[in-house]
Amino acid sequence: MPKIAKWLEQMRSVIGTKGFTSAGDDMAPWLTDWRGRYTGAAVAMISPASTQETAEILRIANENGVAIVPQGGNSGMVGGATPDISGQSVLLSLRRMNRIRAIEPEDQLVVCEAGVILQNLHEALAADGQRFPLTLGGKGSATVGGLVSTNAGGTQVLRHGTMRSLVAGIEAVLPDGSIFEGLAALKKDNRGYDLKQLFVGGEGTLGVVTAATLKTVPALVDRCVSWAAVDSTDAAYQLFRYLNSRTPQSLEGFEIIPETCLNSVLRYIPGTRSPLEGKHRWHVLIEIVRDQPDAQDPRSVTENLLADAMERDLIEDATLATSEQQAEDFWKIRDSIAEAERANGPALQHDISVPVPGMARFINEASPVIEARFPGTKVAAFGHMGDGNVHFHVKAPTGVQAQEWMRDFGKQITPLVHDLVIAAGGSISAEHGIGQNKRAELGRLSSDARLSMLRAIKTAIDPKNIMNPGKLVPLASGQSGS
Repeated sequence: MPKIAKWLEQMRSVIGTKGFTSAGDDMAPWLTDWRGRYTGAAVAMISPASTQETAEILRIANENGVAIVPQGGNSGMVGGATPDISGQSVLLSLRRMNRIRAIEPEDQLVVCEAGVILQNLHEALAADGQRFPLTLGGKGSATVGGLVSTNAGGTQVLRHGTMRSLVAGIEAVLPDGSIFEGLAALKKDNRGYDLKQLFVGGEGTLGVVTAATLKTVPALVDRCVSWAAVDSTDAAYQLFRYLNSRTPQSLEGFEIIPETCLNSVLRYIPGTRSPLEGKHRWHVLIEIVRDQPDAQDPRSVTENLLADAMERDLIEDATLATSEQQAEDFWKIRDSIAEAERANGPALQHDISVPVPGMARFINEASPVIEARFPGTKVAAFGHMGDGNVHFHVKAPTGVQAQEWMRDFGKQITPLVHDLVIAAGGSISAEHGIGQNKRAELGRLSSDARLSMLRAIKTAIDPKNIMNPGKLVPLASGQSGS
């Protein structure tokens, strides 16, 4: 029996027929990333139903030098869960591991497996008077394991932080099949390095996250969602400072949206309408919440703050959602921007962050640099201004052929954007990860110290390089392949 058939049969015997397929049609939907940029191949797709099965699969893979590509909901933005084209990898799907093991409202914790879909987690917690304070547009497909492995952000980072702040414990299988048992949510643990954090943002390059203990917060009593218009990014930042200084414990969302992005949503997304009359250069989506009954009513707080902000000439106009449905309609506009921008034509998308006080200046200074260097392009910057992260899209000139333009100009525009980000003291990846999309740029722009530490950690934990090869960790000088 050929070697590949032997270890495949070993894996099949561990998983059973329900969790194993090598049929091309079955695997096809999971071999192309969400953005459609990368398509790979796999010798099989394996879906374990437990941590023990995952451990046995990794033990077999390690013994035979088989590359493992972990995958959650396949909703990543940087090709981090897509295998290469060699067809020698095993795609490890965690979607069958979808149990919520425990909800602990008194301790504000939930223990769930890697395959739990974010929206399902939200619904389960709501039944217990709790919520997991991280949400994003892809909540219907994103899984806990993927969120952990990419250190996901979303629209509530302003108040609650990224996944790194919300993970209290991790269970993971290491490349050799041993199990890291770190689910206990210890307030104090002084046994050296915080090992669980190696897996947060690790993109499956050090092992497979099989479960996580996550922090929860009380369910909302109510919220007030409002929409304001401002004349510049500087005004938006001043409005943020004003609101945050007065409501630091209840300001949960602050998103900036340029008029161009709003227009794209109104044109391409059915059922959307502008919250305000007239034209405005910039818009701000604001959410102020209450999760304790004795806290101030968020509607009256918002009304007073926006009235005062208007008197201070911080805003041009504003409106408050009058119902929960209208609040959802406001958020639908924000959550639909990426979809609308795709429909509006090709664009190079950059997920970047700079220090919060410098974000307005970065948008104001970087945008004209890009547009002048590449005539016909238009920059659309939108997103989480309150935490210093915007999605910096460079839209192609009208009438170009999408693939040709991306090929011819992507390798010029993206490095320039990243150079400007680094010069501003920022990061080329705020919440989407590195994957295969940004690996070369991470290598180009990182210090020797950062690269040395990344490579040392990877080599120490995964010496055979079976875990998601070709992702995250940049190649060393003179190194080739994955």
